[in-house]
Amino acid sequence: MSVDIGGRLRFIRARQKLSQRELAKRAGVTNSTISLIESNQMNPSVGALKRILDGIPMGLAEFFALEPESRRKIFYRAEELTEVGKKPISYRQVGDNLFGRSLQILKERYEPGSDTGRVHLVHDGEEGGIVISGKLEVTVEDERRILNPGDAYYFESRRPHRFRCVGGKPCEVISACTPPTF
Repeated sequence: MSVDIGGRLRFIRARQKLSQRELAKRAGVTNSTISLIESNQMNPSVGALKRILDGIPMGLAEFFALEPESRRKIFYRAEELTEVGKKPISYRQVGDNLFGRSLQILKERYEPGSDTGRVHLVHDGEEGGIVISGKLEVTVEDERRILNPGDAYYFESRRPHRFRCVGGKPCEVISACTPPTF
């Protein structure tokens, strides 16, 4: 029987409302290490997994005893979306348990001037989104565009990328990525 270590870690991290970056910092590993494990691109040693779980904190026995929910929820009310980000950017995820899932859907809200950081994001998979309101500057490698309501983006996530709200109003985006990265 194969154990989905990446899916379990992603589920537990999201349940604890930790970003990949925060967990990496707590565990003393790189952000890309957490991303690679969660996307099942890297199989950590028992020692490395223990160190990462210590950052939650959680023991190995509890981690491996975790079972996915038996029946998956299909419909979600707005108030049931799970916050997986930190201010000034809100990431509200459809579903609280992405254990074993390959797609993550988010309702993102960027406050004016907020961005994902000076260090560009890089992870496996693909992502796309549609701007609902406000203006979003999207940078992918050396390409940069300001997107308005109705405009969209879609790219391979291993290309370095960054998002920034421009203008004086908040920006809202509906996005999806595969595999789940938060």
